[in-house]
Amino acid sequence: MASAHHPTIDAGAYTDYLRTVEGRLRADLTWENLREFLPPKPQRRALDVGCGTGEMALRLAGLGFQVTALDASDAMLAETKRTAAEAGLQALIGVVCSNAEQLSNLFSPSSFDVILCHNLLEFVDRPSEILRATELLLAPSNDALASVIVRNRAGEVLSAALKDCDLAAAEANLTAPKVRARLIEAPVSVFTPAELRSMLFAAGLEVLAECGVRAFSDYLPQESANDPANYKRLLTLEQKLGKQPDFAAIARYIQMIVRPMRSPALRQKDKPDERK
Repeated sequence: MASAHHPTIDAGAYTDYLRTVEGRLRADLTWENLREFLPPKPQRRALDVGCGTGEMALRLAGLGFQVTALDASDAMLAETKRTAAEAGLQALIGVVCSNAEQLSNLFSPSSFDVILCHNLLEFVDRPSEILRATELLLAPSNDALASVIVRNRAGEVLSAALKDCDLAAAEANLTAPKVRARLIEAPVSVFTPAELRSMLFAAGLEVLAECGVRAFSDYLPQESANDPANYKRLLTLEQKLGKQPDFAAIARYIQMIVRPMRSPALRQKDKPDERK
């Protein structure tokens, strides 16, 4: 989530967020969605673009991946290195401090088997370029894949209406190009599933799976959502609902597991329906 890891965010504050129910759910749900598709071969190479404090990088390293963790924040990368050392995984995680827009200049084509692009596109000016670079950097193997997560416009509308009881903001979020992110108090872009599919298609990436992340927990009363005793039940139900299109459509985030298109003909045959 790189620079969700916006330059103004404090690494300590972000670490604290990941310990909340919201933060834990986002990490655990996205990980479970991704893990189903991870390639089985040894000596796998992964890139976490906008790694933040290294939550996903550590999970990948724990499975034996050699992970490159990239973020624009030195503080985030310092936290990544610290937690990697604590877990005994420092040999499997290398860090790169750079802006995500430099992706295609930082690594050779076909360098990675897995690429994570989680909560990054909403913070960059040219998200389509990040996706094109992702396709370029994925290895040409059958099991190479990327995981992409963005803020869902429907989720921002419902969060403003149901959680904040701010109907004016909810109405504005229906069409606003950007919404305000609470954690950093800065404007970020939002996407519909159709918009994300279209960008992925244009980048030469086909969708293997589409999931909603936090389909209902963001809209619960505060005391229910933040009750640690409810966490396992919340996680289990969120996993089920996130894989059902009707519920995924209103989730706070959209996650798509993608891979490079197999042939140029697929680009024409399977072009996504922009009306959806």
